[in-house]
Amino acid sequence: MPQTTELIITLKKLLKRHNKTYADVAACLQLSEASVKRLFSEQNLSLQRLDEICTLLDMEITDLVHEMQAEHRKPISELSHAQEKEIADDLFLMMVTVCVLNRWSLQDIVSRYNFSETQVIRYLAHLDRLRIIELQPGNRIKLLVAPNFKWRDDGPIMQLFRAKIESEYFRTSFSKDSEKLLVLNGMLSDASNALFQRKMAQLAKDFDTLSKDDASLPIGERKGSTVLVAMRDWDYERLFGDQRKP
Repeated sequence: MPQTTELIITLKKLLKRHNKTYADVAACLQLSEASVKRLFSEQNLSLQRLDEICTLLDMEITDLVHEMQAEHRKPISELSHAQEKEIADDLFLMMVTVCVLNRWSLQDIVSRYNFSETQVIRYLAHLDRLRIIELQPGNRIKLLVAPNFKWRDDGPIMQLFRAKIESEYFRTSFSKDSEKLLVLNGMLSDASNALFQRKMAQLAKDFDTLSKDDASLPIGERKGSTVLVAMRDWDYERLFGDQRKP
């Protein structure tokens, strides 16, 4: 697809996102609405007119190009070790990261936590540089991670979890209606083990889908939920030492 076409398509999407109509563009360019529709149809926008429309959207042409490029950028499924360390080294940044991964808005974060709007915007700009989000005009947050996004195995975030969060996570009886703990033990073949791990992966996708579906609900109707699913070679003999016959 020619870049001009992609740019016009992106511009139309941004106009819709900002609730701007062809009539608004016509007033901005001092043209008739019919003339504006023809310009878009023929993809015949001069740089001056493109700049004026961007001003209407409170953005620059470079922002428009950036938006177009972002639409074709492959979502990330994992951060680098260095990127994770940046987050793990700042617990406040970690908190904001968890919020945006749960599809919170800027106002959701400010209303819930003792952060000023300026502080949150600074953290969001940091996440924008890490390409976890795109901070859009009006400080709207566009999540850039893939549905299968996960923290690195034994990376800085997982190490933080084990060091500071794991003990707190299990400090409950798991007796509330919103809690559930299952401890399963059995003997599986390698094939059955692999099959069960695929089911675990599907469960993770289901969780992400439900989270997306609930993202439109007010923050007060959603609760932070953390699911920990694990599987490894382990049996109860480890609790009693090796008592097997030689």
